[in-house]
Amino acid sequence: MSEPLAAAALDQLFRTARTQNAFLERPVDDAQLHALYELVKWGPTAANTTPARFVFVKSAEAKARLAPALDAGNLAKTLAAPVTVIVGFDEDFHEKTPFLFPHVADAKSWFEGPRENRHVPAFRNGSLQGGYLILAARALGLDTGPMSGFDNAKVDQAFFSGTAIKSNFLVNLGYGDPSGVFPRSPRLPFDEAARIE
Repeated sequence: MSEPLAAAALDQLFRTARTQNAFLERPVDDAQLHALYELVKWGPTAANTTPARFVFVKSAEAKARLAPALDAGNLAKTLAAPVTVIVGFDEDFHEKTPFLFPHVADAKSWFEGPRENRHVPAFRNGSLQGGYLILAARALGLDTGPMSGFDNAKVDQAFFSGTAIKSNFLVNLGYGDPSGVFPRSPRLPFDEAARIE
């Protein structure tokens, strides 16, 4: 049985963690990105389908390919971030099912048929994995700036052309500059967002 995390860990993951809009000029090395994925991959998904696909955009060349897809308000901060993660999802995720869910021999058949029929489970479970990425990054001492505000079709053309992978959202990644953090926005109280039945 797991024990609750200490208050400091809960703060780092949730209570004091903030969406970052500016980052310090401190690099994130490839080993950190590998360590990040090694945590993310353990998050649960339906039938262990793990449809998320991640592109860690670091190089000047890759940033230049990403730039035309960014909305004006996201351009400067994304180009300045040490890493931008394209969180995508593979609509042909079922091809990996024999490896990922081996104890059910016919699990792949659950998802066969037209690709559009796999969109919802791919998007849903890929989004879960994108959330895991944010929490795993925070757990490793990195800061994140998740965002929409980009042209998905342009990102898909630049990074996923010829594949069944579609972009979902972006996450700027690095070490946050506190000067770029907005004032904390409120959250809904329990009674407005949840109920117990």
